[in-house]
Amino acid sequence: MVNAAPLGVLGGTFNPVHVAHLRLAQELAQDLGLGKVRFIPTGIPPHRTAPGVEGRHRLEMVRLAIAGNPLFEVDDREIRRQGISYTFDTLTELRADFGGLPLCLLMGADAFSALTTWHRWMEIFDLAHVVIAHRPGYPLDEMQAALPAPLRQAYLRRLATDSGVLRIVAAGSILTRQITALDISATRIRGQLAQGANPRYLVPDPVLDYIDRNYLYKENDAG
Repeated sequence: MVNAAPLGVLGGTFNPVHVAHLRLAQELAQDLGLGKVRFIPTGIPPHRTAPGVEGRHRLEMVRLAIAGNPLFEVDDREIRRQGISYTFDTLTELRADFGGLPLCLLMGADAFSALTTWHRWMEIFDLAHVVIAHRPGYPLDEMQAALPAPLRQAYLRRLATDSGVLRIVAAGSILTRQITALDISATRIRGQLAQGANPRYLVPDPVLDYIDRNYLYKENDAG
């Protein structure tokens, strides 16, 4: 389905979802002309221990966080899925759902640098474009030099400078985009909540209200 607005795909534990997630999605959607950004909370992540907060809570927090933004939608397929949540499986399902619609997998530079540890990572490019979001001043040349050889070769071969490629083909390119630097982490937010501190303005107010009502993150910092 060429010449159609691509679908952005943003995965993560969202434990909890915070404003840096939302801002990344907003800026990339506007910059790249994405039709939607689909937030997909991870069920059981392959590279870390299972989150200490159940998937149903993390899913609901994303729903609350994105409410009212017509660019954003949430997808519960990884929460419903049994077993480990592999991005390859999710993109395969999305490709079956959307046919030739261009898909854009959105991720930070740190996640991209570890891509060779992902399940069937090379085949991800058959299913989606990869968009690397980085902060201002981030040394992309240094990132490239530090990549494992197979990933560095893929990066150099697939790197595109014109986002118009996203509407021409359904998958296969790598784009880099600078986004607003927001030094916010879910780990830090969980720590603040466990200590009784208020992370207001780091997390949307409806999400903070949900956390309070459900007594989340009070004594643990898992996941």
